[in-house]
Amino acid sequence: MSVVVVAPGQGSQTPGFLEPWLAEPRFAEHLGALADAAGLDLVAHGTVSDADTIRDTAVAQPLIVAASLLAFGALAGHRDRLAGVAGHSVGEFAAAAAAGILSEADALALVRERGTAMAEAAALEATGMSAVIGGDESELLAKLDDLGLSPANYNGGGQLVVAGDLAALAQLAGNPPTGARVIPLQVAGAFHTRYMQPAVERLRAAAAGVTVNDPAVTVWTNKDGSTVASGAAFVDLLVGQVANPVRWDLCMAAFEKAGVTGLVELAPAGALVGLAKRGLKGLPTVAVKTPDDLPAAIALIENS
Repeated sequence: MSVVVVAPGQGSQTPGFLEPWLAEPRFAEHLGALADAAGLDLVAHGTVSDADTIRDTAVAQPLIVAASLLAFGALAGHRDRLAGVAGHSVGEFAAAAAAGILSEADALALVRERGTAMAEAAALEATGMSAVIGGDESELLAKLDDLGLSPANYNGGGQLVVAGDLAALAQLAGNPPTGARVIPLQVAGAFHTRYMQPAVERLRAAAAGVTVNDPAVTVWTNKDGSTVASGAAFVDLLVGQVANPVRWDLCMAAFEKAGVTGLVELAPAGALVGLAKRGLKGLPTVAVKTPDDLPAAIALIENS
């Protein structure tokens, strides 16, 4: 039992990415139930909606979590063989459902609330996010302090996503740390920073009304890469995560320390496998992008 299953975060969606899944009736039926829970037409958003539509935070977040749960549904029979589960940012809601902490319906309802609340918080000020690749982390953090910016995602493998005022992000791009590249991201606001505090309060109120169970498998948290044995504690972390940095670097370090020997990324896959290839060099990985990738994922789980 040494394979970890991970769920991606916002930005991993692309137009039409659910079409291969909907070609199979079992996945189409599952997505219909998830769409009902989210109160969104996820079938349309996963097939015909354009890039701008699915970039909207209020749409992107439920769409991504639903896709991850579609993929996990095909792997759930192998859950007892897993080392555990984890998610990146909004992917933690998919991880919570995969671990049995939340029902799929409650996870989707909370994600819908989270996405809407974060979109509204983002509209209050002109903020954004940029990925910083390479360079010295201490030099970067000092520069962020000078510019009033914040680290948002410590992704490991030499990548740190920063967030804050758009003008300050432009200054960083114009004068990056030595040896670093600054890449603006197509997101609506400064997620995982103090700018999202209004969304935290709204999500906390929504989370108070859901049924929470302790995890049935090991689950790691973005807070610090630790494992969490209490479902209630994990949901508290899910709420606070909206306005706090994602420490995916510490999650990957924890996977390595736990002796994980393989990683399967749920749909819409690719980003976390890419980070693993840099931060966990040599670790076997499978990116589940379409149902055709499921046999390889199952083989990795069963043979590790």
